[in-house]
Amino acid sequence: MSILTKQQLLQIRRDLHQIPELALQETQTHDYLIKIIKQFNAQHLEIKTISQLPTALLVKVHGSHPQKTIGYRADIDGLPVTEQTNLAFASRYTGQMHACGHDLHMTVALGILNYFSEHQPQDDLIFFFQPAEESENGGKLAYEQGVFQGAWRPDEFYALHVTPDLPSGTIGCRLGTLFAGTTEINIDLQGQDGHAAYPQRANDMIVAASAMIEQIQTIISRSIDPIEGGVVTIGKMEAGTIRNVIAGHAHLEGTIRGLTQTMIERIDQRLQEIGAGIAKSFNADVQVELHQGGYWPVENNPQLTAEFINYMKSNPDIKYQETQPAMTGEDFGYLLAQIPGTMFWLGVQDKAQLHSATFNPQEDAMFAGMQAMIGFLNNHMQTN
Repeated sequence: MSILTKQQLLQIRRDLHQIPELALQETQTHDYLIKIIKQFNAQHLEIKTISQLPTALLVKVHGSHPQKTIGYRADIDGLPVTEQTNLAFASRYTGQMHACGHDLHMTVALGILNYFSEHQPQDDLIFFFQPAEESENGGKLAYEQGVFQGAWRPDEFYALHVTPDLPSGTIGCRLGTLFAGTTEINIDLQGQDGHAAYPQRANDMIVAASAMIEQIQTIISRSIDPIEGGVVTIGKMEAGTIRNVIAGHAHLEGTIRGLTQTMIERIDQRLQEIGAGIAKSFNADVQVELHQGGYWPVENNPQLTAEFINYMKSNPDIKYQETQPAMTGEDFGYLLAQIPGTMFWLGVQDKAQLHSATFNPQEDAMFAGMQAMIGFLNNHMQTN
């Protein structure tokens, strides 16, 4: 196979769209990727499977005069969403869909890889097809399991994410944080249940939980710099069984979103302090569990990102737009905390949002993304 045609790339995307698989279950996707890559010019390619993360895939393009190793990541998992697009190539699996554009992410990566298999790069390139971005923290798992060691460790890392909010083919980026980091919150409050007519003999956890929710809402307004931004949302509360019984237990679930890891750690600290205060005030046992996982803020490296933005702005063939931070999470942030790099948006212009059952991105955007990244990588390797 020589350079993939647009029609072949469209078919690859549509094939991938039909076989979405959930986190750490992407066996069919993994096998399809290998099948396609094995048709590329193998002269400079090296494929590596990972026994401890069997649905992940690494592919190296050996450079002609390597001075560094550049990584490019594409996530491969789908979402537990039942597709409602009525497309001819819709998901074959009820309850599973590529509703976040990972089918496009993979196809763009394959297009870039295919180009460099035919045009040997100066530096080594590593393509990481990553499982479990939507859940299970696949990037963090890969890093902690030693996937990026020795000759397989990039010196810098790049990735894109599609967005329906930008015109098709537009590249979006910014210095600093692109995606917020997240922490998942689980809180249990334990008091004493009792009869509604005798509150003095009980310890009402609905009252305690209500007081805690109110105090949590002061964290952003009174503990975080107002010039910055953050979110604490309690989205679930469970307590009580019947109208005339005082609840002795309450359970809260929520999420934190912050633009820097320092901000997230400050919010985490305040949540623990509020929990301790509620426990003392209401003579209750309050357990605050915070699960950060791999969803660290996507903080773009200043030097690499400035070069990336300058290239995109200066190329008349590229539509570029500076974007604001998004409060959605992306586990590429964990990898960027270990390896410097840049994440950027690729506009796919759709009325439906990411994770929607009707999400239908404009496919032509893929080709603009491929060309922009190929051009940047060639320029980057020649000038650094």
